[in-house]
Amino acid sequence: MNIKVKNVLTPLAWLFMTATVSSTVAATDYPIAGTAPSQRPVGAPTIEWIQHERAWFKNALTGVTQPYPRSLYFLDNQGNWYTPFTHPGMVDRYDLRRWHH
Repeated sequence: MNIKVKNVLTPLAWLFMTATVSSTVAATDYPIAGTAPSQRPVGAPTIEWIQHERAWFKNALTGVTQPYPRSLYFLDNQGNWYTPFTHPGMVDRYDLRRWHH
């Protein structure tokens, strides 16, 4: 295939795929977030409460000895969002909590 023809067909293929996907998504009745950033879309799901299991707290407090410092009480209110505190970090001498040991 000629390089010039290939350079024209690739963007056309992407345009066709994008139009197909967007028309499929637009046909759903899901609320669309971001159209009015100051307002939550009507019917959008909400998280009412979070209850972490004992195993989650044990994992989150890996390498921390009791009595736990007051600065870690934020874990009682930690939602389901990502926090680097509950995941292993760097290795070697930077692994203060011994996640990688």
